[in-house]
Amino acid sequence: MFPLDARRYRVILRTSAQCYVEPHAREFYIHTLRTLNASGLPYLVGGAYALARYTGIERHTKDLDVFVRPEDAQSALDALSAAGYQCDMIFPHWLGKARCAEDFVDVIFSSGNNVARVDDGWFEHAPVGEVLGVPVMLVPAEEMIWSKGFIMERERFDGADVVHVLLACADKIDWDRLIARFGPHWRVLLVHLLMFGFVYPGERHRIPEEPFHELLRRLAEEEGKDADGKPMCQGTLLSRQQYLVDVSRWDFADARLTQGHMSKEEIAHWTAAIDEHH
Repeated sequence: MFPLDARRYRVILRTSAQCYVEPHAREFYIHTLRTLNASGLPYLVGGAYALARYTGIERHTKDLDVFVRPEDAQSALDALSAAGYQCDMIFPHWLGKARCAEDFVDVIFSSGNNVARVDDGWFEHAPVGEVLGVPVMLVPAEEMIWSKGFIMERERFDGADVVHVLLACADKIDWDRLIARFGPHWRVLLVHLLMFGFVYPGERHRIPEEPFHELLRRLAEEEGKDADGKPMCQGTLLSRQQYLVDVSRWDFADARLTQGHMSKEEIAHWTAAIDEHH
């Protein structure tokens, strides 16, 4: 329906973009990437480095984000531990960390809401590039939009990143695959497409008509229809803090549980750490 030659991704990578990194951190990141390459474990680089390659936006980065399949997460931490890093599985449902003094790398295998789990598709469509002179594969634009699209915390909103990736990559995106990634949460994607049109009124033509009309068609079909069963709050998929009142006091079902993404124990662990990040 919306064909894409995956090799065209090479065209959109901004190979000249470099995030500013302190010299000691640069050496740490280079060593990390070389260690992972030597381990043979498949991984992808995301975060500020992937964003810079797609959009040209440079950031002062304090960490390095590497993405692995869930089944490879512990092996990646073990490889870094053998190289002298202090490693911990911080959140067993999505995140590990490897530290050396003040520098650290995030080993990511899902998302905080456990929706955007890393699977084979991330690797099948990953473009090839370089980070700090080390050859790597990068998180695909579709998966970047998918994972960032749900980050709507009070202290962090990644909507601007989504809009910038759309601006840079809209004509290269595999829209069928992107819509499929969002699955039953397609309204989140529609919100970002509408936001794109607001942010860039003169660039609305960059979003192809077919995917936009498909999402609007779904919206029209659902108009006036309520979900069956107990009232549900899907806001917990967007923010781990801002909708706690809905599920703790107002008797809304927590979408993280009812849709099978997280266990009660994982939610409790994730919620208990809120104060640590403020």
